Order: sequence, then C-alpha cells, then structure tokens
Amino acid sequence: MSQRLPAMTSGRRAFVGAVFATAALQSMRAVADEALIRIGMIPDAGATQVSVEEKAPLQAYLSKALKRPVRLVIPTNYNATVEGLGNGSLDVAYLGGLTYIKAHQQYGAVPLVQREADRQFHALFITQAASSIHSLQDLKGKTFAFGDINSTSGHLIPYQDMKSAGINPDRDLRFRYTGSHAATVKAVETGAVDAGACDETVFKEMIASGKADAAKLRVFATSAPFADYVWAARPGLDAATQQAIIRAFTNLTPENDKSILDILRGTKFVPATDAEYATVRNIARSLKML
Repeated sequence: MSQRLPAMTSGRRAFVGAVFATAALQSMRAVADEALIRIGMIPDAGATQVSVEEKAPLQAYLSKALKRPVRLVIPTNYNATVEGLGNGSLDVAYLGGLTYIKAHQQYGAVPLVQREADRQFHALFITQAASSIHSLQDLKGKTFAFGDINSTSGHLIPYQDMKSAGINPDRDLRFRYTGSHAATVKAVETGAVDAGACDETVFKEMIASGKADAAKLRVFATSAPFADYVWAARPGLDAATQQAIIRAFTNLTPENDKSILDILRGTKFVPATDAEYATVRNIARSLKML
C-alpha cells in the first residue's frame, strides 16, 4: 500500500528555500572569485591602498581589455607584493627588478611585460641644489637616503655604484631607508638627508607635477642602464590570461591611452623575458641581497 508523504510545512519550505538560496549564492561567489584578476603593485612611488582611487582608470581599462573583473591592490611593502604572488592572493604583480628576481627564484614568477624604458633604466643620485656634493666620492661622511631595501633603483644599484666608486655605505655613510622613491625625494628636498637615490621616472614625474621643487634639487650622478620594472604572473596563471595581459599593455598608445600611460609613467610597453634581468641578478648575488 502506498503512503502519502506528509505535506511540507511553510516553515520547512522556507528553510529549504534558504538552503538552496545560500548554496546558489556561494556558487555565484565562487564563479566570481574565479573570474576576478587580482593585480598588485609595489608601493614604489609612495603609493598606498588609498591611492588605488587615483589608479581607477587603469583598473577600468584592464577590466575592459581582459573582459574580466580586476581588483587593483597596493600591498604595504615590496616583500608583501612578492609574497602575494607566492601564496596566490595575487595573480599578477608590478615588481621592480630585484623583487622580480626574488619572486622568480622563490615562486617561479613569470615575466609578462615591461615599459620600453625599463630595458635601459637608471637610478638617480640627488642632492640639494646648493649642496657641496658633486660626485659619489663626495658622499663620504654624509647622510643618505635609500628607498625600500628591496628596491632596485632605490637601493641595489646605488649601493653597488657607491662600492665601485670606493665608498662603503655601511662604513662611510649614515644612511636610512625611507620606504619609497617619493619619500627619498622629499627627504633630500627638505634637507632631512644630504643626498639620496631614486627611480628616474618617479623623480621626473614629481618635478613635472610640482610634487617636488626643481629649484631645490639637483641630480649629481646617474647609474649605468639596467633592466628594472616588470609585470609578472604567478606560475599557475593560465597561458591565455597571461597573453591577454601582455596584449592589454602592449596595445596602449599615447594617442589613445595617455591617461593610463601617465599612471604607469611610461609611453610604450613591450614583452619581457627573464634573461634581461641577468645583470641585476648577478649584482644581487654579489651583494648577498638574493
């Protein structure tokens, strides 16, 4: 004899409905999280998470170009950006040369694209306009500002250049780390230190925008060229997405995308290769910074 199942009460119907709704929402969130591209940028110009708002056009452009939602993040320091690629909390990151080779060595980070200028980049040594410093040798006994300890143009290359000029930074200078290129420029401008080293594009942008006073600052030495910044992917990011990111950057033109390029302090992007960072890698090893 067949038995009729008891009718579902209104309370039970509501409960079952809530369960299905929750499951559906979780499924939608999982799909959304899978589609999201998380991009990190080292705070090279003194950027913080607050300044992501200033980079909103870049985030919007990448979302449109990749046809996927993009979340732009600026971690608290250079190391945190590298760790983000390693632990998977970032899919792509904008790194300096030294942080890239660390991310490549530790986690297998994949170089994607760089500004054309990054192939022949320079570190600038700056001082106050009326300073008595005119060469690297004049730095002996002075106060000096490096940027982040993991910065290529703000620490690694300047440190090597001083050693090559006969200056031992650990013995001959009183130096400090400011944490960013922008902070270094301001420390020199205000006289908090006698001199400092910074990224050439940050320095030029700060002068052009009025964030630093050109009348108070002077470049007294420039490094030899080296490969610096690069956009790199975590090793597990699929090849199709990697190629889409490369296209998104290399398709940028001054005629159509000047506002985006201004945010990136560049005029043209080109594909990047690991081999370009051999010189930086060798310097880092020789200085035991790798």
